[in-house]
Amino acid sequence: MATTLYGIKNCDTIKKARKWLEQAGIDYRFHDHRADGLNPADLDRWLDQLGWEALLNSRGTTFRALPDEAKQGLDTAKARTLLLEHPAMIKRPLLDKDGELTLGFKADHYQSLFSR
Repeated sequence: MATTLYGIKNCDTIKKARKWLEQAGIDYRFHDHRADGLNPADLDRWLDQLGWEALLNSRGTTFRALPDEAKQGLDTAKARTLLLEHPAMIKRPLLDKDGELTLGFKADHYQSLFSR
């Protein structure tokens, strides 16, 4: 059984999720996309399970700063390329609990996830 939280350490939502996990006594590993890199095989699994539309944070500053042509005609392949180049565009946090993926942080959802 393994739990990994993916994101970037200075993200406020990541901080909330980490605090919740620590207060709940959950053993987890934190993977910082900026410091630890992004494994293409992990990204492919996430894209398969969640879809690029859910995974790509189009409201973040990194995405908004892209040139318009990079944002047009998005599909899985184009989104994959963008996410590998700019891992900060992956919605945060991404929690992997034994292969079950959860995007975002809501305390009640985490509670139900870890109480099973």
